[in-house]
Amino acid sequence: MAIAWLLAQKPWIVPIPGTTKLHRLDENIGAVSVELTPADLREIDDATAKITVKGARYPEKLELLTGR
Repeated sequence: MAIAWLLAQKPWIVPIPGTTKLHRLDENIGAVSVELTPADLREIDDATAKITVKGARYPEKLELLTGR
């Protein structure tokens, strides 16, 4: 679903998933057959807008190594 969502965003967005398992590759390829409607995308956007992100991406010491 995440790959299908990415494909529905913009025509120039190309997801590059990584996997080491053939069955996961089949799942990834299956994303092209999932058609998300505008209503689906609105529902996903509405749901994710309710999520509050808390905390930093990295612990402070690692954040210093990211070059920010």
